[in-house]
Amino acid sequence: MITLIAAISYDNVIGINGQVPWNIPEDMKRFKEKTLDPPVIMGRRTYESLPEKFSPLPQRKNIVLSSSLKPQNRIYIARNMQKVFELTEDLDSYVIGGREIYELFLPHVNIMEITRVQGSFKGDTFFPSVKWKEWNLLEEEKKRSEDQKFSYSFLTYERI
Repeated sequence: MITLIAAISYDNVIGINGQVPWNIPEDMKRFKEKTLDPPVIMGRRTYESLPEKFSPLPQRKNIVLSSSLKPQNRIYIARNMQKVFELTEDLDSYVIGGREIYELFLPHVNIMEITRVQGSFKGDTFFPSVKWKEWNLLEEEKKRSEDQKFSYSFLTYERI
């Protein structure tokens, strides 16, 4: 099973200048809890945006889909989707970004774990278009960040 996990603003922003435009520690905690152990699939820019102390993401098989990234220790590089699927070894896996990778894998995803951040944010990277009629909302947990700056919801969707 392939699960997509993303934090998305109300207006579909997911990034600006290679970074997430908000800081919600609870979301990062949820991301870690959900993705710990299974393989994670990401693009080169997402991999390069990881803070050095978390690169590659620990306790996960890091699979980077890239046509240009050179081989490196502790990550698996796939040049095409077929290789990504081989590298996951049929294990449940998480697609963690960025936009092009989300768009590429969306037809193959069974579950989406979305953090929907309320409010508008400046951004240069947006979550791809989703046919929401094809998805069923399984869980919704409304939250407010510890510093009270953001309202957000943890949403779990399953493909119908």
